Parts: sequence; structure tokens; C-alpha cells
Amino acid sequence: MTLIEAAPAILLLILSVFAAAASFNAIRPFRSIVLLLPSMLWSWLVLGLLGQLLIAQVLTAAVLIAVGALDYPVGLVALSILAVSWVGMLYSILRTRAAKRVVDEALAEAGVPRTPAVVARWRTFLALPIRGRSVAKIKNVPFRRVAGRTLKLDIFHGRSVDTNRPVFVYIHGGAWVMGSRREQGLPVVHHLARNGWLCFSLSYRLSPGAGWPEHLVDIKAGLAWIRDHASEYGGDASFVVVSGGSAGGHLAAMAGLTANQTLYQPGFEAEDTSVDVVVPIYGVYDMTNRLGRQSNQFLPQLIEPLVVKAYLEDEPEKFFDASPIDRIHSDVPPFVIPHGDLDTLSPIEEARAFVEKLRATSTQRVVYMEFPGAQHIFDLGYSYQSAQMIEGILSVVEDEYRKTRERGAAGSELS
Repeated sequence: MTLIEAAPAILLLILSVFAAAASFNAIRPFRSIVLLLPSMLWSWLVLGLLGQLLIAQVLTAAVLIAVGALDYPVGLVALSILAVSWVGMLYSILRTRAAKRVVDEALAEAGVPRTPAVVARWRTFLALPIRGRSVAKIKNVPFRRVAGRTLKLDIFHGRSVDTNRPVFVYIHGGAWVMGSRREQGLPVVHHLARNGWLCFSLSYRLSPGAGWPEHLVDIKAGLAWIRDHASEYGGDASFVVVSGGSAGGHLAAMAGLTANQTLYQPGFEAEDTSVDVVVPIYGVYDMTNRLGRQSNQFLPQLIEPLVVKAYLEDEPEKFFDASPIDRIHSDVPPFVIPHGDLDTLSPIEEARAFVEKLRATSTQRVVYMEFPGAQHIFDLGYSYQSAQMIEGILSVVEDEYRKTRERGAAGSELS
């Protein structure tokens, strides 16, 4: 047996090992600090393209078998491994298919009708967050000058000439130290823009250059600018939804929980920074790791030296002030909270604790969508899970907007 003759069997073995590792990581993601980010990205790739990867692997294996991969024992071993990995992938597919049920049940519990504006299924197959011709983009609009920097935002809207569009604001993630508005949140932003919303994607100062609460101050400055200028782009500034993913979800939650608090509005204390709905997507809700579910490096390597720039032991009040779970009060807007149960960067236990306390305290809607098998950043591109989440978000925010308009109309009639 020469190496060339055995090449199909060796290639089949390489394929099987890759497929088995990918399938295992999708079901049980690695939580070691060394593998945390690679594992997250790999899970996103696999779970977002499960069907496509399975088809590609089957076709590749069929070609290798046709040219003699099973003529050698290593080929038979490889096929056995591959078969087991396919069982794992099918299991993951079944789990992700529960996303529709999750959204349907959450909407039914909240009394919200499901939107007929679905994400096109070809988008979930292609996966890439392509904007398309139906959505226009205005890039690099400055909204704040601070600390020698000009902060900018991007604006998205449908091609129609509609005015009075409700406003959706997205805040990117990146652990408060990296990330960009240019590549995050695009599926949800594009979909809402296609369906009549005026969408903004904000930048903010990042750590370690910025320390808490400067990130939130920048977001509030952006909200104030949007309240003042949305009408220039066809927006209805009387209704604003704030959203974001990961660290952006944390900032979105904090924006909703600290409306118009002057501590976070230095120099623009009188501006309106309130929001009407909050949509934190796999957000971070606790900056103290009190449940012990975060990586043991979360505090000593990220939050303490780079973000809050203090020690939890010495100045715990700073960490509690920055934790959404500690800022909950009764007078907060409605919340829509999507989260994946396999999230290794924003543990699901913290999201559940936040939802439980919010529901016990708030008088407004709290719509919780827990997606089985979903990892962090599962909405980076289009997938079956992210499409269901996006449709669920649109359903709730449109229902809240409808209710607000109806209350406004009723008030006008009475006056």
C-alpha cells in the first residue's frame, strides 16, 4: 500500500475527525479559557450551517468511498467515526429546530401575534447577512465628539419614502474592548429596516482607553442625538427600541434601566435618553460573577483591569452599579430577552436569574426566548435560530409600537 493509494482513506479519516470534533463542540462546547473563543466561533459556524455542512460531508465521503477509501481498514474506521458524528449533527439540527416553538410559546405567553414578515429562507441557507437592494445605508454619521474622538453611527432604512418610522438602535458587542458596528447585528437590523423601521448602529469608546461608565455615557449621547435627529431621516423619535449583543446587550439593558439618570449624562443632563423597549441579546447581566458561572478569568483579566478599572473586593459598589441585575426597578420598559442555553461567554444561568428578578419587579412585558443548542453570537449571520429570534423580536416591538400609537390616538381624542 502506497501513500497515494491510501490517500482517499486518509482524507476520509481527516474528514471524520474534523466532523466528530465539530459535532462534539456543537453539543458540548469547550469552556476552557484557552479554547473559549475558538470554541464559540466554531459552534457558530457549525450551528449556523448545520444542514449545509452535513450535505457537504455526505457528498465528500461518497466521492472518497467511490475512489476506494473503504479498501483499507483506516477507511472503515473513518466511516464509523463519521457516522457517529452525523448522528450528533442530526441531534443538533433537531435541537435548533425547536427555535420556532420557543418563539411561538414566548409570544403566546405575552399575548403578541406573530409577524407575517418572515426572514426569507434563502437567507438562512446562504447565512451571510447581505443587506440587499431593499435597504439603504447611510454610513459614518458623527454623533459625538469626546476625548479627542468622533463617534459615528450608521443608519439603515427601507427604500420607500415612508416617514414616521419607529426607531431601532443596535449596540455592538466585543467584551467592551473590541468589536465594530460594521459586522454585528446586521441580520436583525436589515430585517427591521426592510419592514419599515429606521435603524441605527452605534459606536462607543472601548476599553482599556475608556473605563466604566464611559461606554454607557456614549450610548446615552447617541440616544439623545437620535431623539433629536431621527425625524430628519424619516424616523418617529417618540418610539425608540434599544438592542445589542453580548457587551452591547449589557449596555442596552443598562440604558433601559437607567433612563435619564444624570450621572450617566454629563453635559447633556436635560436630554431625553429614555427608550420604549429593550432587547438585550445574549447580554451580560452580572459584572460580579456571583453565580460562579463565568470563566475564572472574567473578573481578573477583563472586568477589573480593563473595564471597571477597580477591584471588586475594594470597590464592590462600582460592579453592582454596572450590573443590570442590580439596577432592576418597577418603572422599566418592556424587555425582550433572547439567549442560547449553550452560551459559554454569557452563561444562561445569569440570564435566567435576570429574567426571574425582572419579572418579579417590572410591571411591563418581559418576553424571554431561550434557544436550545444556541451558542454566543448565534445571530452573527442568518440561520434557522437567528431567523426565528429576529421574527420574534419584530413581533414584540411592532406590537408595543402599535399599543403606543393607539394610546396616543385615544389621548388625542379625549383632549
